[in-house]
Amino acid sequence: MEHSRDTRFAARVRTRIWEEAADPVNPYLAASARCHGYALEDMVGQLDFADTLFLLLRGELPDAAEAQLLQRFLVAFCNPGPRHAATRAVMNAAASGTRSTSLASIGLATLGGDHLGSSEVERCMHFIARHRGTDPQALAAALPGVAPTPGDIRVAPGFGTLFGDIDPFAAGLAELFCATAVANGALDWGNRFAAAVRPGGSGWLVPGVAAAVAGELGFGPAAGGMLYQLASLPGLMAHGLEMAGQGIAAMPFVPDQLYTMLAPGDSPAGARQ
Repeated sequence: MEHSRDTRFAARVRTRIWEEAADPVNPYLAASARCHGYALEDMVGQLDFADTLFLLLRGELPDAAEAQLLQRFLVAFCNPGPRHAATRAVMNAAASGTRSTSLASIGLATLGGDHLGSSEVERCMHFIARHRGTDPQALAAALPGVAPTPGDIRVAPGFGTLFGDIDPFAAGLAELFCATAVANGALDWGNRFAAAVRPGGSGWLVPGVAAAVAGELGFGPAAGGMLYQLASLPGLMAHGLEMAGQGIAAMPFVPDQLYTMLAPGDSPAGARQ
C-alpha cells in the first residue's frame, strides 16, 4: 500500500478505440459513435464482421488478403466440437438447467485453459515468435517434450499428440491455411516445425494452427488467444442451446459399476493402485 500512495492516477478513463458524442440535451447519453474515426452508421452499411473485428483490435481496416484470412479463421475455429472440454462444460450446464445467458461465460472460461484452450494459443504465439529465426529441424531435435496428460506429448505449445496420436483434424486445418501462407511467416515456420516433429509421432494441434494464423494476421499473443475464444463462441452457444432443449435426461448417467466405493479412511490414490 505504500507504493499506491505515491501513484498518480489518471483524471479520467481514456480510450482511442471508441468515441461517443454526447447528446446535447442529456450528456449521459451518446448521440453517435465512431470506431477509430469511422462513423458507426457508415460501418453498419459497409463493413462485415471480420472487417469490424480487425478495426477494433488493430485500429485500421484490413487489406483484402487480411480480411479474407480473418474470415477463414472465424469459420475454421467456429466450434471446438463436442469432444472439447469447453463444449462439454456448456452442454452439461445447459442440460442441468443453467440459464442460457450464463452458458457463454461458462464455455469461454473453460476455453481459456492451458489444455487445447486460448492460453495454449497465446503460449504458442510466444513460442513461434521466439523461435521463428531458428531452424525447425534443429529445434525439434533439442526439445525434450512433456506429457500434459497420460499418453500424450507436447513438444511445444500447440504441437504434440492428442489421445496418443497426431490430430488429423488440426493437420487438415493447417493444410488449408498453409496453401496460401507467406514464405517465412508464422504459418510457414509452424508448418516446417510440424514436419520436423512428425517422425517422433507429433504434429499440429488446433491451438497451434490458430496461433500461427493469428500471428500471420499480425496479432500479438494476447489478442490471438482472445480471437480464438471469440471465433469458438458460436459453436459453444449452439451446443448449449441444443442441449438446453433436451434436459438432463439427454446426458448419460454413469452406471454404479464404474464407481469405486471407498471404506472410511481409504484414499482415492490407494483405490486406483
